[in-house]
Amino acid sequence: MEIEFKKIGLEDRELIDRYLNQKIYRSCELIFPNIYLWSRKYPTDFAIVEDTLVFRGTLDNGEPSITFPAGEQEQIHKAMDVMMEWFHREQKEFHMHLVQEQEFELLELWYPGKFQIAYDRDSADYVYETEKLTTLAGKKLHGKRNHINKFKENYPEWVYEPVTGENVEECFQMALKWRQEAECEQDEEKRAEMCVTLNALRLFEELKLRGGLLRTKKDGEIVAFTIGEREEDTGAEGLRKAKLSYHPVFLVEKGMVSYADSLLK
Repeated sequence: MEIEFKKIGLEDRELIDRYLNQKIYRSCELIFPNIYLWSRKYPTDFAIVEDTLVFRGTLDNGEPSITFPAGEQEQIHKAMDVMMEWFHREQKEFHMHLVQEQEFELLELWYPGKFQIAYDRDSADYVYETEKLTTLAGKKLHGKRNHINKFKENYPEWVYEPVTGENVEECFQMALKWRQEAECEQDEEKRAEMCVTLNALRLFEELKLRGGLLRTKKDGEIVAFTIGEREEDTGAEGLRKAKLSYHPVFLVEKGMVSYADSLLK
């Protein structure tokens, strides 16, 4: 079976979302805005295989890797057979990334002992209870409430407002200014992050994003903004400590799947 992989475009959102909405288990990477915005930095394309959605990326060593197919369970099984044959035909080692525990259990059910998985703690997503995170209720988050109250007391001239189509251009200009001050062009990672940020602001409404900003009452200048989503800590010690301090309900572990004997099949 021939598989036609296609570059991800804005016009593909409805199709991609239709399949992603069938996934019971999700990771922060598998939402359309994230996939689309980062697909230039980390080349990613997609194909419809046996009525399932499969993304293809590239590992650091240049080898291809796919995501667990998104679709109905019966079709996923068929798609797996097709994709294993594709790797064999291309004479490439089988790699599947962002695989969660429940998905690997299906692989074990369908292909007992054929696959192995290596989980990466650095890529685990943090999942919080919305109400607790928005209200910071409870003894465990008491310190967070105090920090916010002290901030409001010390900086009464700063006000919060949601990012909208009316103020997103101001955020864009603030980001351009910060890019220059932080010398982002001199650092590859900073440059990539800023490129994604600027594109997210430029396509804010098209990608149906949400965010918030802080501005000063005195001159109305935007001093900070955020466009939020659930994400991993990437192994950064400070970021991990901060995320854990908000007491996530659980972590979404994700791993890399390969053949158990590491041989081409």
